[in-house]
Amino acid sequence: MQALDGIRVLDFTQMMLGPYGTQLLADLGADVIKVERAEGEWERSLEMMGELVGGESAAFLAMNRNKRSVAIDLKNPLAREALLKLGASCDVIVENFRPGVLAKLGLGYEDFKAVKPDIIFCSGSGWGQDTTFARENRPGQDLLIQAMSGLAAATGRRSDPPTPAGTAIVDHATALMLANGILAALLARNTHGVGQRVEVDLYSTAIAMQCQEISTFVNQKKDYERSEEGIGQAWLSAPFGIYSASDGWIAVAMAPLAKIADVVGEDTLLHLDAWLQRDDVKRQVQQALNQHPVQYWLEQFSARGLWAARVRTTREAVDELRADGSDLIVNVDGPNGEPIELIGCAIRMSETPWQQRLAPPRVGEHNVEVLSEVLTAEELSELNEPV
Repeated sequence: MQALDGIRVLDFTQMMLGPYGTQLLADLGADVIKVERAEGEWERSLEMMGELVGGESAAFLAMNRNKRSVAIDLKNPLAREALLKLGASCDVIVENFRPGVLAKLGLGYEDFKAVKPDIIFCSGSGWGQDTTFARENRPGQDLLIQAMSGLAAATGRRSDPPTPAGTAIVDHATALMLANGILAALLARNTHGVGQRVEVDLYSTAIAMQCQEISTFVNQKKDYERSEEGIGQAWLSAPFGIYSASDGWIAVAMAPLAKIADVVGEDTLLHLDAWLQRDDVKRQVQQALNQHPVQYWLEQFSARGLWAARVRTTREAVDELRADGSDLIVNVDGPNGEPIELIGCAIRMSETPWQQRLAPPRVGEHNVEVLSEVLTAEELSELNEPV
């Protein structure tokens, strides 16, 4: 038994915003039917570090498990009929094309609502469905959104160029928004008997991710700039940030200067203002931390109830998860039959846990299995003919 058993999703999404969100639904038990173009989703061929895994992109494999793939030419007149019939059997339609693209193909919200009045139709986009930026037809991509939303300009040292995050954080966060919106709409339908349209977009999510910073900015009537020494977040006081020790790096979170002064043996810190003189604080703390290894400082901070952690590489974190037998590392069959490792679902439920049911699908792997529900053998054959 899984939480979303019985929920069916017709998934037109590609790249990360949509596929990661729909994978969460699939992990929790939803039957997710991935609709791809005849040659497969573009991201299947996206090389990561210049390579593919068994002929597929590691990025695609990471976000498309537990789904069934239907590869279809949307310009084929029979495709629209087949997809509307499938939609009538689904609870949710998800898409992240540019605004209006599916509607022009006769596969928009109103089209699916006509065959399934209580359908939930979720759209993900870069800039929203009808905003100034959307009307300008701007490309909606994570780095561009980090740039436009202020995220990149708020990261790094003052002398650094604007610095993007080390992963596609806005895509990821918007995928969570997408899944959350769909789950809320499913609950609303169950409670109130209504279907509806759900919309999420990268730009709105990037702004929402900065809720505490923007609240500070607009209510305290103060602008900000990044610290020269690289305080971990531009809005916070020292010592918050990353420091080098004699054998590695250590992160230090919020802490009273009096306790920090005690740990590092620098009484001069007691006379500094943690906000107004935060660069001076960070420089002095940095000089002290250089004198001993990371483990020494971790023990000193822990003894005084201060928050600190070793800075590790992603590989170190993954190696530890693997060694611990964590269910965040799962093994599945790869595209060429060889086992591959993927990151599991981070949601844990006591009675309806997530399950690894299906490996990431090959292009059109489930065409016959899925489309035979709504098409005859002759129609299936006709659908597969090039237009």
